[in-house]
Amino acid sequence: MNKQQAKKAGLKRRQRRVRAKITGTAERPRLSVHRTNANIYAQVIDDVDGKTLCTASTLDPEFKASGKIGSNVEAAEKIGELVGKRAVEKGVTEVTFDRGGRIYHGRVKALADGARSAGLKF
Repeated sequence: MNKQQAKKAGLKRRQRRVRAKITGTAERPRLSVHRTNANIYAQVIDDVDGKTLCTASTLDPEFKASGKIGSNVEAAEKIGELVGKRAVEKGVTEVTFDRGGRIYHGRVKALADGARSAGLKF
């Protein structure tokens, strides 16, 4: 197994471990974060019904209109605010945070802080 495969396998293992402990319900859906080198994505998911309630990413037209680009800390915070605003519009105030197997640091932390500033509690 080469280094890239080992890194990918470790990430999958951490994702499974986190997801074994976290589920989203209708009252408290899951705020899932996925980040790549180029973009960052966030979804609010009700796992009981298997439905995504709202999403936001750096590929959204609303984000691109703000003039920001890429997947840096500032962009992550803006995406957190955007998904938080959309979730509050749908009537969601409390979520469970799913960091997607990543360390709660940098872009993941910035997204969480942005969502909190938009009114989500977790």
